[in-house]
Amino acid sequence: MKKIMLLFLAVYSLAACKKDGPDAVTSNLNVDLSFANTSYREALNNSEVTVRLKNLLNGALVESKHKLGAVQFASIASGAYDIEASISFTKDEFLNLTGEDAGGATITFNASAKNVSITSDTQLQLQLIAGVNGDFVIKQVYYAGSDNRDGASFRDQFFEIYNNTDRVLYADSLYFGRLWGKQSATDASHHFQANGQLDWSKSIDMTIGAAANSDYVYARDLFMIPGSGKDHPVQPGESIVIAQNALNHKVPFIGNNGREVTVRDPSLTIDLSGADFETYFGDLPGETPFASDIDNPNVPNVQVIVYQGNDWLLDALGRDSYYIFKGPTRQDVTALKKYYAPLLRTPSVSAREYTQIPAAWIMDGLDAQPNVASSQIPKKLFPSIDAGYTFVTEGSYSSLSVMRKVAREEGGRKILQDTNNSTNDFVSGRANPRGFAN
Repeated sequence: MKKIMLLFLAVYSLAACKKDGPDAVTSNLNVDLSFANTSYREALNNSEVTVRLKNLLNGALVESKHKLGAVQFASIASGAYDIEASISFTKDEFLNLTGEDAGGATITFNASAKNVSITSDTQLQLQLIAGVNGDFVIKQVYYAGSDNRDGASFRDQFFEIYNNTDRVLYADSLYFGRLWGKQSATDASHHFQANGQLDWSKSIDMTIGAAANSDYVYARDLFMIPGSGKDHPVQPGESIVIAQNALNHKVPFIGNNGREVTVRDPSLTIDLSGADFETYFGDLPGETPFASDIDNPNVPNVQVIVYQGNDWLLDALGRDSYYIFKGPTRQDVTALKKYYAPLLRTPSVSAREYTQIPAAWIMDGLDAQPNVASSQIPKKLFPSIDAGYTFVTEGSYSSLSVMRKVAREEGGRKILQDTNNSTNDFVSGRANPRGFAN
């Protein structure tokens, strides 16, 4: 996807949400909303932004609309909140207001602030950043896996990417993987930013200061779809499925250790023998793959560039963040720098390094989270990539995936919702490669 970094609205706005009872402690919230790009302040100043505030204690959600500028939310129940805001313009609306052609059918402004503590008279200075819809989008992530006892456990995980345009795209040299960051709410072993995420400016040999946090993301693994440029066409409204193991997990198979692998309840898992690609670790020098990592000769392998573990084992609890991008050239990707995580202590000789990727390269991204609020962690992706987060409602090994919603149909082609906010764009449902959310 050609990502056009026009503007992407980082609105950390709030809506009122009161607790019941006469003894409830309330607070006032004062928000100053402005555009980071000053050239849009006058043209878009009269726009109304939809603001959502979710109380993390009781799950109560309030939605309201507000003009830009000074906004006060009075008598909000004190506590922790997730805050999101969004506004969309059609291509014609944006052109009429700004005189600029964004190049996309819809421009959506988003923002989010997670786990915000609202106490007393809270003041927030919030700038609006904007972005546009893309070409390839992440359609479905099946990280939860199926039942450990009766299903396929983690073996049937997959990742699906969709052509959300009206033209043929090519998957050749499309990169994907997961990011690294704070993985536990109780982690106290690293340097952290004010937002709770790792402070990469404190990494060993990092020389770019605050830009290490504002301009880059850090990959724990990195894969590439092979090809010479036009080997892997993806038609409009079609997708590519990347399997951890491209097998029919409903039927028995012989693992690479010579032992038979079966499932007790085939209905809990899926058939991935028709996947477009698989992540095969069996030919990596010096590595011992999982017994389930079988090379399907009928399914091409992706190129493994950076990896961890014995297979592409997605975090079943939902603590991963996912990305796709196309680098300027393969040489540019090869030249990306790597850094240790910003530990408080000196990294050990066996410590891993993480690949520094320019945020401007990211075509699409998705922040997943655990389904239990107390286990949720700071977001790894910027609001300009994913202003929200998503999760499978029933947790790990539930046979559920997160799948992007269908926005509309045109000429039989399904156009998926892409507001750059996975909270709004995704739903949880039964894993179904090449399927669509209802």
